[in-house]
Amino acid sequence: MQDLSFETFLFAFALTLLAGLSTSIGALLAFFSKSKNYTILSIGMGFSAGVMIYVSFVEILAKSKDSFTQLYSSQFTGESLAVLAFFAGMALTAFIDKVIPEDVNPHETKSNSQLLELKPDAQSSLIKNSALKRTGIFTALAIGIHNFPEGFATFISALEDPTVGITIAFAIAIHNIPEGMAVSLPIYHATGNKKSAFWYATLSGVAEPVGALVGFFILLPFMGDATLGITFGMVAGIMVYISFDELLPAARVYGNAHTTIAGITLGMLVMAISLIAFKLI
Repeated sequence: MQDLSFETFLFAFALTLLAGLSTSIGALLAFFSKSKNYTILSIGMGFSAGVMIYVSFVEILAKSKDSFTQLYSSQFTGESLAVLAFFAGMALTAFIDKVIPEDVNPHETKSNSQLLELKPDAQSSLIKNSALKRTGIFTALAIGIHNFPEGFATFISALEDPTVGITIAFAIAIHNIPEGMAVSLPIYHATGNKKSAFWYATLSGVAEPVGALVGFFILLPFMGDATLGITFGMVAGIMVYISFDELLPAARVYGNAHTTIAGITLGMLVMAISLIAFKLI
């Protein structure tokens, strides 16, 4: 990893914090959006997936392989260990999914009708307020758990490469917006209190910068080629898993196949151009 300055650390942390707090945007959209058209959200989710998939395979996994190769002076060993770390990252995220109840799992996407339940004629009164509030709170906890590794991935990427970090933070921010909706809607229905629902959604996103700091300071004493190789490989696996398990299905729910592929293509294009431009500077 490049020499770490306080300015670099602060920049990476600020990116991670902003990405996490985009759950607040989701809460606000849920409260005040009057439109039934979620095409932009669908394209945005596809864009986020495109960015994360492209940068994971083209840049981050390659950094993992380079770190291991430099450590063991073997291309085969470097590539093999990077692949192992990659699938370990996917396995970790899958395990987190497994231990979270399905009814509050943020990877279970919301339909258009569920996102519009704030309409005055919504049928939410048929559901007990206590059950709704429980759903919202447990969803907030579930999202917080998911956001821990996401925050670490954003933070480490920004420390290593600011351009990659900015793009990943933007992608994470987009995909956090529907999660903010998932937290705020049931809590608002249960309490009738927009402020309470907003703060629960916001707190669920705070787990990202917390995860970034916890992960960083745990690994800091052991930072070296091996640690970087494992970290980058797992980060790539985490982001690819999130993309296929959450972002792409959500993009289809909020739009259709065409909006999804448009977002994916645009995300990959933007990521490719940004990486090329950064190397020319």
